Amino acid sequence: MKLQTIVVALAATLASGAGIAADYKPVTDARLANPEPENWLLTKGNYAGWSYTALNQITTANVAKLRPVWSAATGVNSGHEAPAIVNGEYMFVATPHNHVFAYNAKTGKPLWHFQREVPEGIGALHRTNRGVALWNDKVYVGSVDCMLSALDAKTGKLLWDAQVCDWETESAYITSAPLVVKGKVLIGPSGGEFGVRGFLKAFDAETGKLAWTRYSVPAPGEPGSETWPQEGEWKDAWKNGGGTMWMPGNYDVKNDVIYWGVGNGAPWLGDQRPGDNLYLASVLSLNPANGNIVGHFQYHWNDSWDWAGMNAPTLVDFDRGGKKVSGLISAQRNGRLYWLDRDAKGKISYKKSEPYVTNTVFTSIDPKTGRPTYNEDAKPATGKTRTYCPSLWGGKDWPYEAYNPQTGMLYIPYNDNHCLTLTGMIQERIPGQWSAGVDINRLDLSVKEGFDHIGGIQAWDINTGKEVWREKYPHSWNWGSILTTAGGVLFAGGTNDKMFRAYDAKTGKLLWEFPTPSGIISPPSSFSIDGKQYIAVVSGYGVDAQWIQGKMHTLAGWDEKVPEGGSVWVFALGD
Repeated sequence: MKLQTIVVALAATLASGAGIAADYKPVTDARLANPEPENWLLTKGNYAGWSYTALNQITTANVAKLRPVWSAATGVNSGHEAPAIVNGEYMFVATPHNHVFAYNAKTGKPLWHFQREVPEGIGALHRTNRGVALWNDKVYVGSVDCMLSALDAKTGKLLWDAQVCDWETESAYITSAPLVVKGKVLIGPSGGEFGVRGFLKAFDAETGKLAWTRYSVPAPGEPGSETWPQEGEWKDAWKNGGGTMWMPGNYDVKNDVIYWGVGNGAPWLGDQRPGDNLYLASVLSLNPANGNIVGHFQYHWNDSWDWAGMNAPTLVDFDRGGKKVSGLISAQRNGRLYWLDRDAKGKISYKKSEPYVTNTVFTSIDPKTGRPTYNEDAKPATGKTRTYCPSLWGGKDWPYEAYNPQTGMLYIPYNDNHCLTLTGMIQERIPGQWSAGVDINRLDLSVKEGFDHIGGIQAWDINTGKEVWREKYPHSWNWGSILTTAGGVLFAGGTNDKMFRAYDAKTGKLLWEFPTPSGIISPPSSFSIDGKQYIAVVSGYGVDAQWIQGKMHTLAGWDEKVPEGGSVWVFALGD
């Protein structure tokens, strides 16, 4: 018997009779397609990626009465980046180092705990996890050692494992939350800095059998392969070209089309893989039945800045001349906010884009295609030392933006006024070792002289294309996803002062804040039980946020570290 199975069986036995939740309601395709507001069944709340709840008990008028109902320590350090997923009275939280915890969502009492051992010698840059997925009576979670596991939702018992990648030979690892679409579990690995060729895999949700694989970098002869070197020194660059698909995608239920983001190039230096390099730094639209590509848009060609396009754009309808137009909107790492159109078949076309932070690389944008032209002095290259802004963490890193259909606004957790200087080099690809073409110990982060802030939140009207309000954080980056509500409230963490905050979604006015034991870099979520609305968030600083905090200590005198240690927090209105 596997060790992790023993751990789960014991935990489930101990939990019996000690706060066990009510009967578990199976999560069907119909429920995922139209999730009820009282639950939080998907990482971003719905398939469209809105990070929005239709619950409205908590409003701008009463949010100041929000109080903690319960909290629970995970006992795990490092960056906690997974939201609390809720179905009825069951809450599921994934953490770094291959843990999944189940709690009674109303009381916080533990139900079960699953742990998969992390193998010795694994070279993953991050051992974090961005969440679980639900379907039928199962909980699905990826692990840093490249496995997809299906657990019994009531007990945590391991039902099956499926191998997604090979961490020993491919150097890939998993940090992404899975996405379940029509009985298939979709997940892709991280590992671009190790020279992994990106892909997405779909597994049968009932059996774990592999259904299909879609590579993001085309092999010779496949559509898009002509954008990679065909001969000469770099002709095999596609084999280890990057484009890992390390964040969950979104899904157009009506038209049965998946939208998935594609990461950065490998190595980072574009002159070692000349060409546009499809489909790096792109969004792909896919047929969920077979993984076939039906459309794409590339945010920038020949990616040389680690500006991964890993977050799928949010699915929205634009009001254009009194007509509803199906579209996509996305604040990308390269510092531009993109408006894209999509048709019923999944074809994607460029409409426009606007800068939301400073970009020193793009000199112009083609108004018809969205293709940028570059300042070559700001493009990293082999044997060259170059500086560019924003730095590799971009105008927005992996945290989720949020869309509120009532305000018509997109809310962006952003970072500005930061740049990076690096020197390009040729690095041999050795499995499990850094091979991005730059010295990982010589990533020279800098901030603009006289900067007044780094992090903040921006609110944009998706129809007018104008910024409506902005909150600036003078002494912090923003590493937190956003939740917006039908009650007109916006919830966000992300700052180094450990605060969880509520804002007026229309004006940006700060309405409430609460200090947690550590920094918050996980997405907030909302649910209701017995007619009472709750807000949940997981606190736990680490990974890039902690690394940057150390850099800012040197650059700006900020506190050197933020306390680590994970804990789940659930809030509701007081009397």
